[in-house]
Amino acid sequence: MSVFDQLAVGFQVALTLENFGYCLLGAAIGTMVGVLPGISPVTTIAMLLPITFQIPAVSALIMLSGIYYGAHHAGSTTAIILNMPGEPSSVVVCIDGHPMARQGRAGVALAISAIGSFFAGCVGIIVITFFSPVLADVGLLFGAPEYTALVAVALMTASVMSAGSALSTFGMAILGLLIGTVGTDVGTGFERFTFDSTHLADGVDFVAVAVGLFAFSEVAQHVKAPDLHKTFAVKFSELFPRMKDLKQAFPAILRGTGLGAALGILPGTGPLVSAFAAYALERQVAKDKSRFGKGAIEGVAAPEAADNAAAMTHFIPMLGLGIPAGAAMAMLLGALTIQGVQPGPQLMATHPELFWGVVCSMWIGNLMLLVLNLPMIGVWIKMLSIPYRLLYPGIILFCCIGVYSVRNSAFDVLLAAGIGLFGITARQFNCSPAPLVLGLILGPIFEENFRRSLTLSGGDPTIFFTRPISAALLVLFVVFAFGVTMSGARSRKQEIEHEAEAV
Repeated sequence: MSVFDQLAVGFQVALTLENFGYCLLGAAIGTMVGVLPGISPVTTIAMLLPITFQIPAVSALIMLSGIYYGAHHAGSTTAIILNMPGEPSSVVVCIDGHPMARQGRAGVALAISAIGSFFAGCVGIIVITFFSPVLADVGLLFGAPEYTALVAVALMTASVMSAGSALSTFGMAILGLLIGTVGTDVGTGFERFTFDSTHLADGVDFVAVAVGLFAFSEVAQHVKAPDLHKTFAVKFSELFPRMKDLKQAFPAILRGTGLGAALGILPGTGPLVSAFAAYALERQVAKDKSRFGKGAIEGVAAPEAADNAAAMTHFIPMLGLGIPAGAAMAMLLGALTIQGVQPGPQLMATHPELFWGVVCSMWIGNLMLLVLNLPMIGVWIKMLSIPYRLLYPGIILFCCIGVYSVRNSAFDVLLAAGIGLFGITARQFNCSPAPLVLGLILGPIFEENFRRSLTLSGGDPTIFFTRPISAALLVLFVVFAFGVTMSGARSRKQEIEHEAEAV
């Protein structure tokens, strides 16, 4: 079948009344999550994971995907109006978006943001449509040694590209790998690290970890946040940019889209890194750099386009190779795995209705977001007046019910609470929880393929170096590890020099 025939099948799946409803629900929840500061798409997906076990896999992925890209589409609303990003990746939009609002151009900034998001989202979906099958074909060349090396590179890339300390990020990923070994060993039947607890015989529940790390710890982080301040009123008639604005913004949208689409495919980069990179690029190519930070429309258009393009292309390695490129993709991968669907090169052959149904739902959801964001801007502004102290009790209660419903286990609720305390502590030391989730998801994949590789070679570890693809990936791993080491050494040297100067 050609790509267009497969797209036709996908639209038949996506346009059923049930899946269309789940797409609308996901886009609406994602928009609300993006508008409200303090609630991230990863937190929301973690909260809703238990519900998705009761619905078909394709419907679940359509809804969760809509939440993810919907939140990135709407995160710039509060960044522009309140100077408070609804999503971390929208923090760059604050730099020029809020000055535009103070100048009375909030409507123009919101419109350019929405246009850039819609255009970048469409391009990102096109990239998914045509590149995912190619990546899946390449993935068929991967055996157990190649997958082992690929997982190692994915974890190291997440460390290199992280905004925090690469060492702490890699340490969190290793901790995730270790947590993934808890439970009964499928190969030998022996229990590992269960401390004779029957509750851990089946392993640490992924939903409990996700809810604890993201929902509980993020609520604790934002519960003391001050109530939101005065917003800028925006009339619908002010949402139409002038031709001069469009001419200034469109080249920036094109550059941001291209950069975001490319960076989004790489594990560990994603929307946040893409948005910062796009803003830096616009400053470099601008004739008058002094405009930036004072309401330059390119400073809104480029990062917003890069953010949404990366959010879309983040799906490519998850669907095509079964390797999540970020925390949200790890959540989606976990949701599919629990339902018995294994993402990877065989996904398009074994579950074509799921893959193409989700891809086509993205076209529909992207159009929905354009309608949800601009005409309903007044509704979203009113929602911003809800104090966070009124939201978090319901979030906590909903999370506890969701975690309990997965295995009807009170132990899992206590486990989620304990992991939430760990997440709070980790954040105090600037340790991101996202790599731990990546490690937890990738741990079983790494262990299974590592064991299979050694079985194939009769216990000879040189199998990883004698096969070209795995050898090349391991060389890349060593290069990244060397880069992390040198970066850490330079940072430590600078700290010592600053301390010496201070003395």
